[in-house]
Amino acid sequence: MIDFKKILSQTIEQARADKAYTALYVGGVALSIATVLIFAVIYYVKIAAIYPESNRSRTLYLDLVKCVKSDSTSLAMANLSYRALDEWIYQIQNVEAVSAKRDATITVGANGSTRMHDATVQFVDPAFFKIYDLEFIAGKPFSSADFKSGRKVAVITDRFARKLFGSVDDILGREFGKENNQYTVVGVVRQPSRLTRASFGEAYMPYTSTSSYDNPGWNQDAPYIGGGYGALFLVRDSRQEEALRGEMAEFIRKYNASDDHWHIDILNQPRTHLISVLQRYPGSDFSFADVLRDNLLVLLALLLVPAINISAMIAGRMDSRISEMGIRKAFGARRSRLLSQVMWENLLFTVAGGIMGLVMAWLVLYCCRTWVFDLLLSANEIVNDTSTITVTGEMIFAPVVFVIALLLCIILNMLSALIPAWRSLRHPIVSSINEKR
Repeated sequence: MIDFKKILSQTIEQARADKAYTALYVGGVALSIATVLIFAVIYYVKIAAIYPESNRSRTLYLDLVKCVKSDSTSLAMANLSYRALDEWIYQIQNVEAVSAKRDATITVGANGSTRMHDATVQFVDPAFFKIYDLEFIAGKPFSSADFKSGRKVAVITDRFARKLFGSVDDILGREFGKENNQYTVVGVVRQPSRLTRASFGEAYMPYTSTSSYDNPGWNQDAPYIGGGYGALFLVRDSRQEEALRGEMAEFIRKYNASDDHWHIDILNQPRTHLISVLQRYPGSDFSFADVLRDNLLVLLALLLVPAINISAMIAGRMDSRISEMGIRKAFGARRSRLLSQVMWENLLFTVAGGIMGLVMAWLVLYCCRTWVFDLLLSANEIVNDTSTITVTGEMIFAPVVFVIALLLCIILNMLSALIPAWRSLRHPIVSSINEKR
């Protein structure tokens, strides 16, 4: 039976006897864990279901449409036009919810104030609030009636409310905007992070409230593109997703068969959230195998280099303990028991390093969040207000991510310890006792 109390006591004594080795070992594991965790959390924030994108696994996107002339003399690629929404997207049946949006940056100020603020705005429809679970602090989403009539109403975030009005209290019904273009606040939501790019905004307004929302696209011969809109689809499950794809393919087939000028290509869209994260842009070359291979190579580099160094350290330490092991074998200690003790010692050191690495990763992710999480933003996305790159507890405190990273490190460290420990314990008792290091 394993005496954990005795093993812990012996491990503490070994740590005290060789403080330099213990510090290097635990520090190496901590650095390895911290690096892997930061790498993993960046992908976790991109992919996992976090506020307000809790439906990521069921959300699909149609961002670009490619149009090619039937004689192949011309090609155009752009976002959807309003006509595409009206005649195509909103007619789709195999979805739980379908929405369209376009984003912009506008300059606004509270009514009666001369102080102006730049705001990231999402021009959306009511279904947007069914797909994204924005948490309302006050008020509610604008209604279908507001949307159809083009009323100038807005849902704003609590952070933006404080910028405009100095508080989130009693602001429903207050107005903000620029000159004669004033919007009335009908709801206040908890600020999402700019890292949740699909849903992020500081204000959400009906796109019908803008005068140019239904303008034809820039190419009259290709009427379904050029309006700046993207489409969002919420599906119930994989079966409904397949039905949606089939319905989209049938519409494209009929359109291309009836149009003599332009043929539509939706570039293997709508894309799932996972593919939209991993693929550079719709229609680009993409393979899960390539993405997995590239990331595994990075992960192995982050784990194997420390593991090799730790293995060398353990080999040196075991050489210095050969005489100790020889004496214990002479008094009847079995090789398996000695090996078990060495492995338990390394496991405890690894766990200690793992806890330290977890704290290090949390500190880096929180204190350096602006530049660490800037990796999630696109190269052409200019962030004037870095306070919008918020990092929430559900992003950093991801137990599954930590457990997986710790298990990987434990497995590698145990393998790193097993080989030198096994080799040292195979020495004959007499030569081990006479070994002087």
